[in-house]
Amino acid sequence: MAIVENQPLTRKTVPVWDIGVRLFHWSLVTSVTLSYFVISPRDMHKFFGYTVVTLITFRLIWGIIGPKHARFSNFIPGPRKLLGYLRDIARGREERYLGHNPAGAAMIVALLLVLGSIGTTGYMMGMDAYFGEEWVEDLHKALVNGLLVLVMLHLAGVVTASLRHKENLVAAMVTGQKPADVD
Repeated sequence: MAIVENQPLTRKTVPVWDIGVRLFHWSLVTSVTLSYFVISPRDMHKFFGYTVVTLITFRLIWGIIGPKHARFSNFIPGPRKLLGYLRDIARGREERYLGHNPAGAAMIVALLLVLGSIGTTGYMMGMDAYFGEEWVEDLHKALVNGLLVLVMLHLAGVVTASLRHKENLVAAMVTGQKPADVD
């Protein structure tokens, strides 16, 4: 029996996430985190909130005109495809996608909708028409709590997909590169 030294396996990688998607992602993570933890002074909280809304606007535009894996038309699934993919996850035999998988795509849509709604209710709280309206502040807080649930589900999905498909999705969102195929 020959002894073989452990050498790192090299895998061919391909570019998937462009700089626009990656900068959006990490800027959004940073802005949402700061917005959540910096409530006072209120001007800083508003600044981070407006930054989030600006980033969402960029992502919506980039989702139309950006490169292949950034375009919504490339990855947003229909209900049947999404439900089939979720069923396959439960069975432990989901397909690997080079770009967003159907569950990840649905999460992107959910996160953008909730973040946009948080931004809208935050803006409304500063308007004369809604100033002091308790329901607006209550809705804003409920949406933030919903966002926390979505973030936890997103992180769980990233860990699950990374382990099952033997790829580091966090590293891919930093470098833009993913393995071309999986062993």
